Amino acid sequence: MTVTPDGVHDTLRADVAGRADALWDVALRLHAEPEFAFAEHRAAELLTGELERAGLTVRREVAGMPTAFTARSGHGRPTVALLLEYDALPGLGHACGHNLIAAAGLGAALALHTVLGGAHGSVLAVGTPAEEGGGGKAREVEAGVFDEVDAALMFHPGVYDWVRAPLTAQVQYRVGFHGRAAHPTGNPTEGIDALAALIELFNVVHALARRLPPASHVQGIVTHGGTATNIVPEYAEGRFGLRAATTAELDALIGRLRECAEGVARATGTRAEVERVTVRYDHFQDSEVLSERFAAHVSRAGIRLTPPVPGVQLGSSDIGNVSTRVPAIHPFVAIMDADGSDHTPEFARAAASPRARAVLTAAAQALACTAADVLLDADLRASAWARHREGDGSRPPARRPYDQTGVSPPPSSSTGTDAAPAWPRRAPG
Repeated sequence: MTVTPDGVHDTLRADVAGRADALWDVALRLHAEPEFAFAEHRAAELLTGELERAGLTVRREVAGMPTAFTARSGHGRPTVALLLEYDALPGLGHACGHNLIAAAGLGAALALHTVLGGAHGSVLAVGTPAEEGGGGKAREVEAGVFDEVDAALMFHPGVYDWVRAPLTAQVQYRVGFHGRAAHPTGNPTEGIDALAALIELFNVVHALARRLPPASHVQGIVTHGGTATNIVPEYAEGRFGLRAATTAELDALIGRLRECAEGVARATGTRAEVERVTVRYDHFQDSEVLSERFAAHVSRAGIRLTPPVPGVQLGSSDIGNVSTRVPAIHPFVAIMDADGSDHTPEFARAAASPRARAVLTAAAQALACTAADVLLDADLRASAWARHREGDGSRPPARRPYDQTGVSPPPSSSTGTDAAPAWPRRAPG
C-alpha cells in the first residue's frame, strides 16, 4: 500500500503530542545543566540514551568529536537529517535556546521512527556540538556525515517568527606584528614599534569599513600590546572577527584584511602574520520549498511564519556549512517578544518558559511532518535538489578543501595561514 505524506501527518502530530511531557523534561534537564563547546557530555549521553532505547542505531564520537553522534532509523535513500544542538553559552546558560532545538529534533526523530518504522528510507538524528564555538556541523560536513543526506532540518527559537534565517558568513583571524624592542628614551631610533603598527591597522580597518557592502564588517580587539611601558613593543597582536552577507563577500573581506596588514607592515617596517583561528561559517542558503512546508505545518499550531525583515542579520551559524551541501532549513520561532534578544539572561529564562514548551511541541510536530514530506514525496525532493543545485551565485565550491579560503597568499613581507585551527577554539555565533 502506498503511504502518502498527508496520510501520516496526523499520526505524527499525535505521536509528538503524546511525548510532549517527556520532551519538555529533556529540554528542562538540558537547561538545568548547561555545558559548553565540545564538553556537552551529559547532554550527549541523555540524547543518545533516549534514541538508543527507542531502537535507533547510535554512533558516537562522530567526526572525531567526543560529544557528536548520529542515530539512524531505517536504511538507504532517501535520507533526512534532523539536527540537534545542545551547547550553551558560558555565563548565560541556554540563552540561545539550544535545549529546545535538541528536544524538538529528538521528538521528531522518535515520532518518525515509530510511525514510519524505517520503511521509507532513513531518518538520521545528528548531534551537532559547539555551534556557539567550534563549528561542529562544519566538521561533520567535512567528515562526510551529510554526503548521503537529502535534506537537513532544524528550527531555532528566537524573538521573531521567520520562515528562514538571514545568517551571515563569519570567521576570525589573528593578526600579529613583529618589530624590534628598544628603550623608548635611551635608544628610541633602534626600536620598531609593533603596537604602533597594530594601532595603525585598526585605523585602516576603520576607514575601510565605510566602503564595505551591507552586512560586511570587521570588529577587532587587542590581545597583546607589549610587556612594559619602558620597552618598545617588539610584538603586538589583535584578533579580528569578519562577517559578510555571503561567503564570496567574506572571501573578499579576508583579502582586504590581508592587504591592510601588509600595507601597514611596509609602512612601519614591521613583519605581519595573518592566521585564521576559528572554524569558518558559510552563509546560510535556505531551501525555500522545504521552509515553506515547515511553515505550513507549524501554522497548525497557530504560529504564522513570515519572511525576515530586509536588512536585519541574525549572526552566523554552522548550519551555513551544511546548507552548501544539502537542502536545509533553519526557521525561527519566537519564544519571547521582538523587543528582546537572544544571548541574554532574559532569553535563557524564556527557554524554560510555558511559551517555550508550546513552541517545542509545535516545532517537533512541524519537523516530523516536513521530514515525512521529504521521505515520501519524490517530487518535493527533486524540487529541493534542483533549487539547491542552482545555488545563489555565492556558493563555495562543492567539497572545498577544509584548509582553504580561496584567498591568494599574502605578499612577501607578511606570513599567514588559513589552515583549519585545532578545535576547540571558539567563535561567537
